[in-house]
Amino acid sequence: MPTWTINAEPVTGAGMDDVMSQYFTEMGLRVLGHPPTEVELREVLAEDPHHDLSPPHGEFLVARDGDGVLLGCAGLRLLPGAPGTAELKRMYVRPAGRGAGLGRGLLEAVEASAQRLGASRIVCETNTQLTEARGLYAAHGYDETAPYDGHGRADHWYVKALVRKARYPGRP
Repeated sequence: MPTWTINAEPVTGAGMDDVMSQYFTEMGLRVLGHPPTEVELREVLAEDPHHDLSPPHGEFLVARDGDGVLLGCAGLRLLPGAPGTAELKRMYVRPAGRGAGLGRGLLEAVEASAQRLGASRIVCETNTQLTEARGLYAAHGYDETAPYDGHGRADHWYVKALVRKARYPGRP
């Protein structure tokens, strides 16, 4: 039984700047080999902002423990120019939330949100160094694909068809 809840929250809400800073610091360390400088951080956010991870064309999901401590997050946005396609962005699990299936929980919540927004497929990108993310995507039905019009310095691109589940067993 999970020891967290996952709910939509504003990407600009309280505590989000701190978690985004942790996310970008870890990505910098693992991908670039050093924490990002302020200049690098501004460049990344200029190329790939996250203000659109909010309604009506996106959502930002936050996982919190029973005391309200933020354990992880993941965002999604519908891609303009790619009808029916959502993009997974800013998926991050803080060290305190790792090892208990929270990444899987966030991924499943993002997929459900994408379907609610009308997406029939979801795409994402990641880097070679992020072996946990690549393993998670592969284990949950994501297939490697050609690069799409995304952002950043990705090495791997994934796609997954979102299959609507029947409301009643045995009925479409």
